[in-house]
Amino acid sequence: MFTQELLNQSSQLRQKWEDEVKKSVAKHADQKENWTTVSDLEIKRIYGPEDIKNMDFEKDIAYPGQFPYLRGNQPTGYRGKYWTFRMFAGMGTAVETNKRWHYLLKTGQTGLSTAFDFPTLMGYDTDSPKAKGECGKCGVAIDTIEDFRDLINGIPLDKITTSMTINPPATVLWAMYCASAEQLGIPLTKIGGTIQNDMLKEFIAQKTFMCPPEPSVKLISDTVEFGTKYVPKWNTISISGYHIREAGATAVQELAFTLRDGMEYVEDAIRRKGLHVDEFAPRLSFFFNSHIDFFEEIAKLRAARRIWAKAMRDRYGSKDPRSWWMRFHTQTAGCSLTAQQPYNNVVRTATEALAAVLGGTQSLHTNSLDEVLCLPSDHAVQIALRTQQIIAEETGVVNTIDPLAGSYFVEALTNEMEEKAWEYIHKIDDMGGMIAAIDKGFPQLEISDAAYKFQQQIDAQEKVMIGVNKYVEADEKVDIPFLEIDDSVETEQLERLAAVKRKRDGRRVAETLKDLENACKRGDNVMPYCIEAVKSFATVQEICDVYREVFGEYRDPGIY
Repeated sequence: MFTQELLNQSSQLRQKWEDEVKKSVAKHADQKENWTTVSDLEIKRIYGPEDIKNMDFEKDIAYPGQFPYLRGNQPTGYRGKYWTFRMFAGMGTAVETNKRWHYLLKTGQTGLSTAFDFPTLMGYDTDSPKAKGECGKCGVAIDTIEDFRDLINGIPLDKITTSMTINPPATVLWAMYCASAEQLGIPLTKIGGTIQNDMLKEFIAQKTFMCPPEPSVKLISDTVEFGTKYVPKWNTISISGYHIREAGATAVQELAFTLRDGMEYVEDAIRRKGLHVDEFAPRLSFFFNSHIDFFEEIAKLRAARRIWAKAMRDRYGSKDPRSWWMRFHTQTAGCSLTAQQPYNNVVRTATEALAAVLGGTQSLHTNSLDEVLCLPSDHAVQIALRTQQIIAEETGVVNTIDPLAGSYFVEALTNEMEEKAWEYIHKIDDMGGMIAAIDKGFPQLEISDAAYKFQQQIDAQEKVMIGVNKYVEADEKVDIPFLEIDDSVETEQLERLAAVKRKRDGRRVAETLKDLENACKRGDNVMPYCIEAVKSFATVQEICDVYREVFGEYRDPGIY
């Protein structure tokens, strides 16, 4: 990167500067002893050429659109196209969520994203005893394809991409999407979007379970194979670090565990399905958290692209540059938001969103100021969306590509993030892969230790959360309008589900479920059978019960 002459010159100037600092510090000591990132990476007082002297520009940095894609996948960055403005939505019934979708599209959102309620997330119908009191509370309730048709009513599926945050029942919800498109006369080759469909991170962090890890990954490989053959514009996995970070992981842990999860899926699709990596890898996508430590998050996202490019080319023998691209969505950190002084959350979200953009995200969700208290209101969602639009169209950060490249600090921090992430990845390799590591409780314990340490630091005021442990207002009054889901939503959904069950052909439902059961037992790809089942109005739970019966149910062993 630098000539020896320049390094010598820099070293001399640095020594002179350090001597001057020592004199100054004697009079004005640093405010605190240890300066670290939120994840406890030590930060030097200053960075210079010596900190990145071993970097090779062509091999380690290069230009946008060039290996190792540190500076972004697209040669023109955001000059060619802004990231997708993809706000999360999902509440109550499918009809209500559809209204929110249309509102968001009207206000400038460019991609749809939906959350599902807990019964749907866990593969249960609204009429299950396990679902009582939960209908529509944390997302939209979907029981049958009739609900799904209401959800997508008036949405041009061949023009708008949709992201669905669904994991154990991902095959079922995607089958509903595919079947609905076909019934609208839209070929599967024309629809685009993402199913989260990342069960490994569920076992590690988020904890919505259905089947054990091995068959869960098999179902994911089924979607990869089906998408590769029939739905080429669909991202069949969103390999998610977001929930790992929300569970308390450090930035390095989020980076390492997420990418190692991705490698596990690649290895399974190659081994189980006989696919070549370049057949499916271009449609893999990722989902990261953008936390409050500005430069740490930028470095993490830049390092992620470089690690993935190296892994795909060197570890899996990929020849297609599209397979080397890490394409990812980012969401600002829900765990950084506070119920205390909630309007501070607007500032936190703006800072985190800016870090995501400077890190080169292709899609972004900005959290609403009130969602630590309740479902986001229309007003709060509009502020969150406007935050992205202001960053894109007013701040000037999109004018040049990867503007922080070459910063001594940013490049050094990026290198450190990558090195520490590879250490974790190799450790998991030595354990036999991510499923084996999960069975041993390794990532779970690493995250719980990190979360506990961070909480201790908050309690001791070693880390600051404004309004929580510093600048606290004793008599704070929070004037936030609460958006709540009325219990009448559950009554309405139960009536709707009962009506569907009355009018459907019960014999046809039983036949499609039996066909699915036999496919599971044979080890066939389940997607064609799922699509036929949802077309017959089989419910989410009826299909998931087949999985539970054939593959068994998973119970968290509770590792401590």
